[in-house]
Order: sequence, then structure tokens, then C-alpha cells
Amino acid sequence: MFDDKFVTMEIEKVKHIALVAHDGKKKDLVDWCEKNKDILKGHFLCGTGTTSRLIAEKTGLPVKGYCSGPLGGDQQIGAKIVEGQIDFMIFLWDPLEAQPHDPDVKALLRIAVVYDIPIANNLATADFMLHSKYMNEPYSRQIENFDKKVQNRVEMMKQ
Repeated sequence: MFDDKFVTMEIEKVKHIALVAHDGKKKDLVDWCEKNKDILKGHFLCGTGTTSRLIAEKTGLPVKGYCSGPLGGDQQIGAKIVEGQIDFMIFLWDPLEAQPHDPDVKALLRIAVVYDIPIANNLATADFMLHSKYMNEPYSRQIENFDKKVQNRVEMMKQ
């Protein structure tokens, strides 16, 4: 649905959840998924390379795997966000460890914010999101209508 300022997108009852974790946080995410697998099994799960494989192997949950983050997996997840195919993301990044693909990480976080999807960057936030009332019902999110913003800029430049 469009209006002048915002585009409204629906997050359905069955959520499409991206699961991403840096090396130092993979075990934490796998353990969290194991602890919450009764909830997670009712949703579509995807993730980057090793993280998705580890979650699937250790928990038995089906997880669609993309490439490893440094090999393009972050961009693949970002593209799915843009296409409206990911509703929220659990991304346990390691704030104490430098990442060689840090620009990719920042781009993924940026696109998640631009498209107004919920993001958990730590387990406490992941717990709050997973146990929110919105996990069991649809949710409408509003994304700034960037097409309209660009049109307005073009019009202002013509003046």
C-alpha cells in the first residue's frame, strides 16, 4: 500500500527470519536456536553459510543457507530484505573482533534499518523479539517512500 510519504509492508503471522552470526557468536546463536526451536520451527529460517549449516545440524531446524558472509551472504540477505522476503533478523555480531568484511556488515545493517525490519544484535533483544506478541500475529511496518523523496529532489533541482 502506498501513500505520499510511506509504503506499508505486512509481516505475516509466519515470519521469515534471517540468522547471522560472526565466528565468535555462532555457538551463542546455535544454542539460542536450540532453546527456542519450538517457536522457530513454525517460521521460515535462512542464514549465511556456516551459521545456517551449524543451526540446521545442531537443532534439526530447516534453514535455507546463503553464501558465507564475507563471500556475499550478507549481500544476499540484504537483497532479500529489499525484496520483502525477510521480516526480521537476528545478527549476533562481535563488537570486540575486527571483521575483514566490515563494510558488508554495515551495509546489511543499514538496509535493514532503511526497510524498517526488526534487528536483534544480542541475545536479550532476540529473546524480546521472539517472545513479543507480534510473533503470533501480522504486523504492518512503514517504510519511507524513497521514490517520492527522489521525485521531490528532482523537482527541486529543476527550479
